[in-house]
Amino acid sequence: MFSFLVSFVASALLTLLVIKEARLHGPALDADFNGVQKVHAHTVARIGGLSIFLAVALSACISVWRVPALTTWMLSLMACSACAFVGGIVEDYTGRVSAARRLLLTMFAALLGYYLLDARIDRIDWIGAVWPLPYIWLTLPLTVLSVAGIANAVNIIDGFNGLASVVTICMLLSLGYVALQVNDMFVLVAALMVAGATAGFLIWNYPVGLIFLGDGGAYFIGFMLGELALLLVMRNPQVSTWYAALLLIYPAFETLFSVYRRMFIRGKSPAMPDGIHLHSLIFRRVVQWAVGHKDARALMRRNSLTSPYLWMFSLMAVIPATVFWRYTWVLMLFCALFIISYVWLYVRIVRFKAPRWMIRHKRN
Repeated sequence: MFSFLVSFVASALLTLLVIKEARLHGPALDADFNGVQKVHAHTVARIGGLSIFLAVALSACISVWRVPALTTWMLSLMACSACAFVGGIVEDYTGRVSAARRLLLTMFAALLGYYLLDARIDRIDWIGAVWPLPYIWLTLPLTVLSVAGIANAVNIIDGFNGLASVVTICMLLSLGYVALQVNDMFVLVAALMVAGATAGFLIWNYPVGLIFLGDGGAYFIGFMLGELALLLVMRNPQVSTWYAALLLIYPAFETLFSVYRRMFIRGKSPAMPDGIHLHSLIFRRVVQWAVGHKDARALMRRNSLTSPYLWMFSLMAVIPATVFWRYTWVLMLFCALFIISYVWLYVRIVRFKAPRWMIRHKRN
């Protein structure tokens, strides 16, 4: 918990400093209110990832000082994550780093992790069996694409105040819990560091959105989440590979479903942004019924009311993953249930038939 508290305090103070000195970050201020995915009505700094990265770096240094045995692992992890972070934070400041370049940098970070941390997918668990993956031509691209894909997926779900932050905090705490069960001290400390830094940012981001996570924060947290999940599973054979699959299924399936929707249903590029993600539909077709109106105050309230729906939905995967982390067949079952639930919910909302329990009725 020491790592969590250090990161939390450092991140909270650094984020407050960024907010107070927002005028110094002119290029990083989000003043575009008309974009297809824009749901805010005031200018906001989008470099919350900077304070998160610095808080994690500070906490890593303190952890290394307290436990020297973690030095090599911690420095390697920070070096890899810095590559993913740089592409995002430069985009936040300049707006000139394309999604393809950010993805390539994150893939390079995963490649470094493959060699520096031995973070590689070398097995897939099955019911009553284990499928080894001994060939580098198979494990290398699968590892790189998986880690980079999770980083990009976290960026995709970062659409509303507190949404990506709370979802990833829950996932990181789950990683910490399972790491504690298998006595993996490195993953435990690293997961708590990132969770604490994200929580420190969250107190300024939710509910009013005084600062945004930005691409730098989303790619950094997403990379750390993917890398730590991979390390936990591969370093500890008693943890099923389906634990990582179920834990990360919400952002991962959101991304895959978005690619399918854009390419095969709408006939557009999978990289083209749109406003019909699940969280966007809940914002427009569920929360709007509860709040109504389109003025700035109502918009902010709708923004803050959207995230809790997705927090609860993501826990449908995080909780069973945490409880059944060693039971492959149970984890596979919950993966199937989550996918079915996601598609059913998406279709219901598109057809204006959201379940009544999801609707928060407006008070008189």
